[in-house]
Amino acid sequence: QVQLVESGGGLVQSGGSLRLSCAASGYTLSYACVGWFRQAPGKEREGVAWISSKTGSTYYANSVEGRFTISRDDAKNPAYLQMNTLTPEDPAVYYCAAAHRGCRARYEYWGQGTQVTVSS
Repeated sequence: QVQLVESGGGLVQSGGSLRLSCAASGYTLSYACVGWFRQAPGKEREGVAWISSKTGSTYYANSVEGRFTISRDDAKNPAYLQMNTLTPEDPAVYYCAAAHRGCRARYEYWGQGTQVTVSS
């Protein structure tokens, strides 16, 4: 089994920053893309940021572009999410996920999520 584990969530003041990490455990598989998604209570899950494992190209949702940065380390640490200038629109459970086909394909592996809370 392959598992992704997020960490780094917590409570931060509006305007502050957090850095989320995604670590892979178990048998490490090759993947084409890693993405970060978030879901707030009562809302649909939405994509936040994506990074190609082969090219390093990154993509962002309009709501976070310019504030969040996705990066990667290696196959066992496939994605980080640096979140700056957090606002009351950002609190949610954040998930990392990996896809074999590409950034626009189905994401086959998901973490358990980490909670991000923003106070004002």
